[in-house]
Amino acid sequence: MDFSNVNFLAVIVSGIAAWVIGALWYSPLLFSKRWQKETGLSDDDVRQANMAVIFGGSLVLMIIMALGLAMHIQTGQADLMRGLKSGLLTGVFFSATIIGINYLYQRKSITLWLIDAGYAVLFLGVEGAILGVWQ
Repeated sequence: MDFSNVNFLAVIVSGIAAWVIGALWYSPLLFSKRWQKETGLSDDDVRQANMAVIFGGSLVLMIIMALGLAMHIQTGQADLMRGLKSGLLTGVFFSATIIGINYLYQRKSITLWLIDAGYAVLFLGVEGAILGVWQ
């Protein structure tokens, strides 16, 4: 693996940006109640969760995704549009489809898929845009 052209500060910032988008996406401002209903989680279930593990783990995983995306984007001339396009294509053709396959077997609703896959596409597009600009 070649990390020589990876801007690690951009990777960390784009991972944090994805995490912030998730905090908004799954907040009461947007989809928290609908997501909770679709997952079958009660308010008590949410309150009893170990949020340090969930939030910290998701941040680490988003930074890892940003690193992979940065390595992919570095293969050519990076700019805003190339980064955005790479992120969106990764979101649509990989993340959304993987989520969809899992949800088919788990018999989850299309509403839950739209919420979760929509988030993945959005945050990967943002990560890609940040990485494309900041190579």
